[in-house]
Amino acid sequence: MKEHAFFLSLGFTADDTELIREAQQFIAVFERIEEQISNYNETTDPNVIRQLNIQVYQAAASIWAYKRKVLGLILRCQIVSNNIPLLVDHTSREAAYFAKRLKELNEGKLIPLPEAIIKENVFFLKIMADHSKFISHLLDPSERKLVDQAREFSHDFDQLLFQAQDLDHMRPQSETQPILEHFLDQNRVSVVSLRDFKKTARDLIEACKIKSNIPALLADHVYREADHFLQIIDAFDEHLTTQST
Repeated sequence: MKEHAFFLSLGFTADDTELIREAQQFIAVFERIEEQISNYNETTDPNVIRQLNIQVYQAAASIWAYKRKVLGLILRCQIVSNNIPLLVDHTSREAAYFAKRLKELNEGKLIPLPEAIIKENVFFLKIMADHSKFISHLLDPSERKLVDQAREFSHDFDQLLFQAQDLDHMRPQSETQPILEHFLDQNRVSVVSLRDFKKTARDLIEACKIKSNIPALLADHVYREADHFLQIIDAFDEHLTTQST
């Protein structure tokens, strides 16, 4: 969330002083929360964790509202920004997801495994597809091979997303576990390829070897999100394996 605020602040024009100020305030809020968490020394006190979740939920909900406000200003042509609408919408979806997960944790809600697997994959496949589109958009057009690769990833993840949405509508139950296992395996292959592409792009950007408008922190940000998605896939796969034994 802190990095989202930073990326948005970079995209505003010099005239958007109030929006830049708000973004900087969110950076400070999430930095304070990071510092606070670092002082907890891995506490397992449920009351401390519950209060932390409430605090972070409020911050996530606030930055979600800010992002939706920015998106509305862009769509109504009230501001001209280098923050493309899909990027702002993308970051707002991640804030909503984060806030929802914190609320579910505090309420002790557990989604049935088959439904959880599909819904998490629907969310993150859309995130991966968006990332591919952002990369192709922010690369210099002369980087033709990288642009083509990013567009291929965009198409691949759009197709995986449509497939996941179809499966979501079918609402498979636990007895359809082989379908879910194949679903995860298929997604893992594509996410590994995209993660490795992002890592290569990040390393090239950091070494100033390619031409783009992509900050090194943004390149690292999208790489980390792909790596996180792989961890989620592996965790679901482990749960399925445990259930079958």
